[in-house]
Amino acid sequence: MQSLTFTPGRAFLSSDSPTAPPWTVVFEDEGVAGYFYACDRTSTTHEDSILDAMLIYNVAALEKSDAELKRPEPERIAAVEWSRDGMQAVLYLDGTAQALYDFRERAGYCRLNFPNFLEAQGDTWRKSTHAWSEALIQRFETELYGMASGSAESNG
Repeated sequence: MQSLTFTPGRAFLSSDSPTAPPWTVVFEDEGVAGYFYACDRTSTTHEDSILDAMLIYNVAALEKSDAELKRPEPERIAAVEWSRDGMQAVLYLDGTAQALYDFRERAGYCRLNFPNFLEAQGDTWRKSTHAWSEALIQRFETELYGMASGSAESNG
């Protein structure tokens, strides 16, 4: 797992698939919002390397939430975890899964389900929806950490 402690408004975390080059994911916050990108390192230009982008948060909304919760420190922790086969990557923010990219299915899922676009002819990545899937996250974590639901009861 790769992680970064940051203050909202300035963050950059890039993580390459450990087993499936050329896939990379990038978490970036340039001041207004935090985004999670799926990238292909074989592309010749930076713009062409971005396969998909998902909004993770607006900085102003985080600041408002911090103030309402009387959170003393604005620091956050972003972390990226890859599946064992290197074809899925999850972005965690403060320990909670926020987004998942599935490079095999060429699809992204995030809690905000944004942005969504009409798919253009020739698109190879699904962009019409980024709807969150709790079941997909549970399956990812079960396969990665071996946590089958109900296993404690069956062992006891």
